[in-house]
This record gives sequence, C-alpha cells and structure tokens, in this order.
Amino acid sequence: MAPSCYNKASDMRKLTRARLVLAIISTPCEEVAIYAIWRWLLPVFDIHLPVQVLIGVMIAWLAFSVWRFIFTTWTLGKQVTVGLPSMVGSKGKVTGKLSPEGMVRIKGELWGATSAGGDIDTGEEVVVVSEDGLMLSVRRAGDSTAKR
Repeated sequence: MAPSCYNKASDMRKLTRARLVLAIISTPCEEVAIYAIWRWLLPVFDIHLPVQVLIGVMIAWLAFSVWRFIFTTWTLGKQVTVGLPSMVGSKGKVTGKLSPEGMVRIKGELWGATSAGGDIDTGEEVVVVSEDGLMLSVRRAGDSTAKR
C-alpha cells in the first residue's frame, strides 16, 4: 500500500493537470472574446482602437492568465493541514471543566477532550497529548508527568 503522502502528491498533480487543461481551453476562448469585443462591440459605440492596442491587450491578458495559473498552483500547494493531525502538541484553554471529559478551545475551535491526568478546571491551559476519533486527550500545560 502506498503511503498517504504519495496519494496527496498524486492527487495534487492530477488537479494541476486538470487546471492546466482548463487554462489551455479557456484562455483562447477569452482571447476570442476580446477580439469580438474589439471587432464588433466597440464600433457600435463609435470606439475605434488600433490593432496595436488589441495586440497589447491580448498579450497582457495572456500574461495575466499565465501568472494566475502559476500563483494558484503555488497557493494550492501551500495548504495548511487543519484538524486532528495537526493538533498533537497544540496548546489551548479549557472551556468546560474536564472531569475527565469536557470542552477545550484550540486554534480558535472547540473540541471535545478527555483529561490525561485528573480533573482540569475551566480556564487552565492544556496541551494535546493524542487523539482518538474526534476526541482529544489533553494534559495541563505545565504537567510533564501525565501519561502519553
């Protein structure tokens, strides 16, 4: 079985390839639309632009389309992992007393949690030790004796 990081990279390559095909199809269509506006719509309003302006606009649009594709690919590749895999080691505050179960706020989100070492009062700072399904296991931030 392939590692999960391979699947994510493979999925990203497939999405990039699909976006590239879409860009290759849509950019010429946009260029045709620019030509149609220049050729038939602008003269209706008695606006007559030289061919050099048309060529400049089309080159600028092509450059913008290439930049947009590169920037979007880069941005999508930088997605931050959110949710449980990134929670272990995160700090948060108890919002509902943990005795042994309650609620904690971590990274601005409320999570159900169980205490890994006794009751923890509301407002105390905790550190995520592990996760089980959608339930986090936490310990007091200064408590290094809690089981991992």
